[in-house]
Amino acid sequence: MLKAAFALLALLTVAIAPAFAETGDDGLHKEDWFSLTFRDVGEDIAQAKSQGKRLAIIIEQRGCIYCRQMHEKLLSDPEVRDYIKANYMVVQYNMFGDEEVTDTDGAVLTEKTATRKWGYLFTPTIVFLPEDAPQDKPVAQAAVAVMPGAFGKWTFLDMFKWVREKGYETDEPFQIYHARHIAEARAAGKLDAE
Repeated sequence: MLKAAFALLALLTVAIAPAFAETGDDGLHKEDWFSLTFRDVGEDIAQAKSQGKRLAIIIEQRGCIYCRQMHEKLLSDPEVRDYIKANYMVVQYNMFGDEEVTDTDGAVLTEKTATRKWGYLFTPTIVFLPEDAPQDKPVAQAAVAVMPGAFGKWTFLDMFKWVREKGYETDEPFQIYHARHIAEARAAGKLDAE
Protein backbone atom coordinates (compact mmCIF):
# COMPACT_ATOMS: atom_id res chain seq x y z
CA MET A 1 0.00 0.00 0.00
CA LEU A 2 2.81 2.37 0.90
CA LYS A 3 4.56 1.65 -2.44
CA ALA A 4 1.37 2.49 -4.32
CA ALA A 5 1.01 5.76 -2.38
CA PHE A 6 4.59 6.79 -3.22
CA ALA A 7 4.09 5.85 -6.86
CA LEU A 8 0.91 7.94 -6.99
CA LEU A 9 2.66 10.86 -5.27
CA ALA A 10 5.56 10.67 -7.76
CA LEU A 11 3.13 10.59 -10.69
CA LEU A 12 1.19 13.59 -9.36
CA THR A 13 4.40 15.52 -8.73
CA VAL A 14 5.48 15.04 -12.35
CA ALA A 15 2.01 15.90 -13.65
CA ILE A 16 1.76 19.19 -11.76
CA ALA A 17 5.41 20.27 -11.91
CA PRO A 18 5.89 23.58 -13.69
CA ALA A 19 7.06 23.46 -17.28
CA PHE A 20 10.68 24.45 -17.74
CA ALA A 21 11.73 25.93 -21.03
CA GLU A 22 14.42 23.96 -22.79
CA THR A 23 17.64 25.78 -23.52
CA GLY A 24 19.89 25.49 -26.54
CA ASP A 25 23.68 25.42 -26.76
CA ASP A 26 23.62 29.22 -26.73
CA GLY A 27 21.85 29.25 -23.35
CA LEU A 28 18.64 30.70 -24.78
CA HIS A 29 15.24 29.17 -24.11
CA LYS A 30 13.84 27.52 -27.23
CA GLU A 31 10.41 26.97 -28.76
CA ASP A 32 10.13 24.28 -31.42
CA TRP A 33 7.95 26.61 -33.49
CA PHE A 34 10.50 29.45 -33.71
CA SER A 35 11.83 29.84 -37.25
CA LEU A 36 15.44 29.09 -38.07
CA THR A 37 16.60 31.40 -40.85
CA PHE A 38 19.76 32.94 -42.25
CA ARG A 39 18.81 36.10 -40.31
CA ASP A 40 18.47 38.25 -43.40
CA VAL A 41 15.71 40.46 -42.03
CA GLY A 42 14.42 41.57 -45.45
CA GLU A 43 14.18 37.96 -46.63
CA ASP A 44 12.52 36.96 -43.35
CA ILE A 45 9.89 39.68 -43.76
CA ALA A 46 9.17 38.42 -47.30
CA GLN A 47 9.02 34.79 -46.15
CA ALA A 48 6.61 35.66 -43.33
CA LYS A 49 4.40 37.57 -45.76
CA SER A 50 4.38 34.64 -48.20
CA GLN A 51 2.97 32.53 -45.35
CA GLY A 52 0.31 35.14 -44.53
CA LYS A 53 2.17 36.09 -41.35
CA ARG A 54 4.14 38.96 -39.85
CA LEU A 55 7.78 38.83 -38.73
CA ALA A 56 8.62 39.26 -35.06
CA ILE A 57 12.22 39.23 -33.87
CA ILE A 58 12.65 38.21 -30.24
CA ILE A 59 15.91 39.32 -28.65
CA GLU A 60 17.05 37.34 -25.62
CA GLN A 61 20.19 36.64 -23.61
CA ARG A 62 21.66 33.75 -21.65
CA GLY A 63 20.53 33.71 -18.02
CA CYS A 64 17.68 36.19 -18.51
CA ILE A 65 15.06 35.39 -15.86
CA TYR A 66 12.43 37.42 -17.68
CA CYS A 67 13.07 35.48 -20.89
CA ARG A 68 12.64 32.22 -18.96
CA GLN A 69 9.38 33.50 -17.44
CA MET A 70 8.14 34.54 -20.89
CA HIS A 71 8.79 31.04 -22.23
CA GLU A 72 7.40 29.22 -19.19
CA LYS A 73 4.34 31.40 -18.51
CA LEU A 74 3.42 33.06 -21.81
CA LEU A 75 4.75 31.12 -24.78
CA SER A 76 3.66 27.85 -23.19
CA ASP A 77 0.09 29.12 -22.70
CA PRO A 78 -1.97 27.50 -25.50
CA GLU A 79 -3.99 30.67 -26.22
CA VAL A 80 -0.87 32.82 -26.56
CA ARG A 81 1.24 30.21 -28.36
CA ASP A 82 -1.48 29.25 -30.84
CA TYR A 83 -2.23 32.88 -31.75
CA ILE A 84 1.43 33.72 -32.32
CA LYS A 85 2.11 30.52 -34.29
CA ALA A 86 -0.88 31.17 -36.55
CA ASN A 87 -0.04 34.82 -37.23
CA TYR A 88 3.70 35.32 -36.84
CA MET A 89 7.02 33.98 -37.96
CA VAL A 90 9.24 34.40 -34.90
CA VAL A 91 13.03 34.52 -35.22
CA GLN A 92 15.15 34.47 -32.07
CA TYR A 93 18.28 36.62 -31.73
CA ASN A 94 20.94 36.38 -29.03
CA MET A 95 21.73 39.86 -27.69
CA PHE A 96 25.38 38.81 -27.33
CA GLY A 97 25.52 36.32 -30.21
CA ASP A 98 27.93 36.11 -33.10
CA GLU A 99 25.59 34.77 -35.79
CA GLU A 100 25.58 36.89 -38.95
CA VAL A 101 22.61 39.23 -39.49
CA THR A 102 21.71 41.23 -42.59
CA ASP A 103 19.83 44.37 -41.58
CA THR A 104 17.03 45.83 -43.69
CA ASP A 105 19.42 48.59 -44.79
CA GLY A 106 21.82 45.95 -46.17
CA ALA A 107 24.41 46.15 -43.38
CA VAL A 108 25.94 42.79 -42.45
CA LEU A 109 26.50 42.53 -38.71
CA THR A 110 26.59 40.03 -35.86
CA GLU A 111 23.59 39.59 -33.58
CA LYS A 112 25.36 41.59 -30.85
CA THR A 113 26.36 44.46 -33.15
CA ALA A 114 22.89 44.52 -34.70
CA THR A 115 21.26 44.66 -31.28
CA ARG A 116 23.60 47.48 -30.27
CA LYS A 117 22.99 49.34 -33.57
CA TRP A 118 19.24 49.07 -33.12
CA GLY A 119 19.50 50.36 -29.55
CA TYR A 120 17.76 47.49 -27.78
CA LEU A 121 18.94 47.22 -24.19
CA PHE A 122 16.56 44.86 -22.43
CA THR A 123 15.64 41.22 -22.79
CA PRO A 124 13.33 39.98 -23.85
CA THR A 125 12.60 42.57 -26.52
CA ILE A 126 10.16 41.73 -29.29
CA VAL A 127 10.49 43.75 -32.49
CA PHE A 128 7.51 43.76 -34.88
CA LEU A 129 8.42 44.41 -38.52
CA PRO A 130 6.27 45.83 -41.33
CA GLU A 131 4.63 43.64 -43.96
CA ASP A 132 7.13 44.76 -46.61
CA ALA A 133 10.86 45.18 -46.05
CA PRO A 134 12.18 48.72 -46.37
CA GLN A 135 15.44 49.04 -48.29
CA ASP A 136 16.74 52.26 -46.86
CA LYS A 137 16.47 52.06 -43.07
CA PRO A 138 17.61 49.72 -40.31
CA VAL A 139 15.33 47.48 -38.27
CA ALA A 140 15.00 49.99 -35.42
CA GLN A 141 13.56 52.60 -37.80
CA ALA A 142 11.51 50.10 -39.80
CA ALA A 143 9.84 48.47 -36.78
CA VAL A 144 6.12 49.18 -36.43
CA ALA A 145 6.19 48.37 -32.68
CA VAL A 146 8.60 47.19 -30.02
CA MET A 147 7.75 45.38 -26.79
CA PRO A 148 10.65 45.82 -24.36
CA GLY A 149 10.43 43.33 -21.51
CA ALA A 150 7.99 40.69 -20.37
CA PHE A 151 4.43 41.57 -19.46
CA GLY A 152 1.33 39.78 -18.23
CA LYS A 153 -0.53 37.43 -20.55
CA TRP A 154 -3.18 39.87 -21.77
CA THR A 155 -0.78 42.76 -22.43
CA PHE A 156 1.58 40.39 -24.23
CA LEU A 157 -1.15 38.80 -26.35
CA ASP A 158 -2.87 42.12 -27.10
CA MET A 159 0.39 43.57 -28.47
CA PHE A 160 0.61 40.73 -30.98
CA LYS A 161 -3.07 41.27 -31.89
CA TRP A 162 -2.72 45.06 -32.15
CA VAL A 163 0.20 44.71 -34.58
CA ARG A 164 -1.59 41.99 -36.60
CA GLU A 165 -4.65 44.26 -36.86
CA LYS A 166 -2.36 47.19 -37.86
CA GLY A 167 -3.35 49.25 -34.84
CA TYR A 168 -0.21 51.32 -35.41
CA GLU A 169 -1.94 52.74 -38.52
CA THR A 170 -5.02 53.85 -36.56
CA ASP A 171 -5.81 56.60 -34.09
CA GLU A 172 -6.12 54.06 -31.26
CA PRO A 173 -2.77 53.72 -29.46
CA PHE A 174 -1.90 50.34 -27.99
CA GLN A 175 -2.67 51.41 -24.41
CA ILE A 176 -6.27 52.38 -25.36
CA TYR A 177 -6.68 49.21 -27.44
CA HIS A 178 -5.46 47.07 -24.55
CA ALA A 179 -7.65 48.85 -21.96
CA ARG A 180 -10.68 48.37 -24.22
CA HIS A 181 -9.95 44.65 -24.61
CA ILE A 182 -9.53 44.20 -20.84
CA ALA A 183 -12.80 46.05 -20.16
CA GLU A 184 -14.63 43.92 -22.75
CA ALA A 185 -13.23 40.70 -21.26
CA ARG A 186 -14.22 41.74 -17.73
CA ALA A 187 -17.72 42.71 -18.87
CA ALA A 188 -18.09 39.30 -20.50
CA GLY A 189 -16.95 37.60 -17.27
CA LYS A 190 -13.82 36.19 -18.90
CA LEU A 191 -11.32 38.05 -16.78
CA ASP A 192 -11.01 39.21 -13.18
CA ALA A 193 -7.69 41.04 -13.30
CA GLU A 194 -4.61 41.39 -15.46
